[in-house]
Amino acid sequence: MKIIECVPNFSEGCDLDKIESIARVLKSFPDVHFIDYGGDSDHNRSVFTFLGKPEHVLEAALAASGKALELIDMRSQTGVHPRLGAVDVVPFIPLGKTKMADAVDLAHLFGQQLYERFSVPVYYYGEAALVPERRELANVRHGGYEALKDKMNNPDSLPDVGKSDFNPRSGATAVGARELLVAYNINLNCSDLRLAQKIASLIREKNGGLKHVRAIGVILKSRNLAQVSMNLTNCKETPLKMIYEQVEKLAAERGVEILESELIGLAPKCAFAGTKPEKLKFLKFDKDRLLETHLKNL
Repeated sequence: MKIIECVPNFSEGCDLDKIESIARVLKSFPDVHFIDYGGDSDHNRSVFTFLGKPEHVLEAALAASGKALELIDMRSQTGVHPRLGAVDVVPFIPLGKTKMADAVDLAHLFGQQLYERFSVPVYYYGEAALVPERRELANVRHGGYEALKDKMNNPDSLPDVGKSDFNPRSGATAVGARELLVAYNINLNCSDLRLAQKIASLIREKNGGLKHVRAIGVILKSRNLAQVSMNLTNCKETPLKMIYEQVEKLAAERGVEILESELIGLAPKCAFAGTKPEKLKFLKFDKDRLLETHLKNL
């Protein structure tokens, strides 16, 4: 059976009514296995996770994106997380017997239909990238929403799909195909933004840190806590234990402890190699956070 996982990120994490409205759209698709969703007021974004056959996932993703575009106005959106638009990023992940080429085709089809239905320009990233420099999502989102108007007027950074007409309400969308990714945050028991940023820079792969780790340091204003926010692109080579211990070590050298950590969405079992979830001070964790639990149900 061909299965696609889709994990769209929308630029709304404060208004629970809007988040629930998007969730209701996804719940209305009986052939899609809707797994998880949640919003974060500090990052001001919500993340939804669902699985299914490619054709069903495509329609559910378009419908949810349409609802998000109806509800979210980027002109009044703020948050600590980088973003391009109301529908910020929509990745497609091949599971089961699905090949990466299938996920790429689906990403390209989604991007075309997103523009045709809602006039939102699209940048392709990851395996779906049409421009080599856009394989890394961070490169696509460089400068964020605030720099998008100038970016879209630059001949070297035009969207892959759609006219380069900047719509301040909706912005643009990054659409990609990629392997499994683990979104993982560690909250430090302090409010030192510079410390979180320093630790993030030291563990980041591109700075010579841990392989497959993308990291930024942010402040959670609602809790007055510093956070190291990470994306892990290969948890087989770099499991969570390795990241946790490195952050713990770097924080301890500066007299700070880890308060807690959290998963955003799902993680495969291999992410926990050499440890147990309780050793990582998770805010909440149960078997429903494991990808394999849901694949078994399918």
